Amino acid sequence: MNIDSIPTFNAVCNAIATVLLLAGFVFIQRRDERRHRLAMLSAGAASLLFLAGYLTHKALLGGVHTPFAGPPLARNVYLFILVSHSILAAAIAVLVPRTFYLGLRGDRERHRRWARLTFPIWLYVSATGVLIYLFLYAWWPRGA
Repeated sequence: MNIDSIPTFNAVCNAIATVLLLAGFVFIQRRDERRHRLAMLSAGAASLLFLAGYLTHKALLGGVHTPFAGPPLARNVYLFILVSHSILAAAIAVLVPRTFYLGLRGDRERHRRWARLTFPIWLYVSATGVLIYLFLYAWWPRGA
């Protein structure tokens, strides 16, 4: 894997996490706790792989960000998504481990309360992570 392939790897991790989060939601609605647990832990693994790839990419680039090369209207949409994604991603770093801890510990009521907050935020962060990739590397790639 070279430095230029890391953003694609990260987008794939986010897409996988998004699908697994949705599957986990469906499983818990069907009261299939075993599959719910497997889907959510797998989503957590996909998100951790994303984080490792993201931090590696930033380290290799010396922290430099990828500039947006699209038109002004698209830039405004992109910036709204990026800012909301970034703020909520910071929250996910606390919410997901706490929600996992409560679920794995068997504290169902508190797990449920935390999951009601964590799930939509985590889903948004994962899905918008894919959108950010599309904005930067597919729809308006730099130098294209």
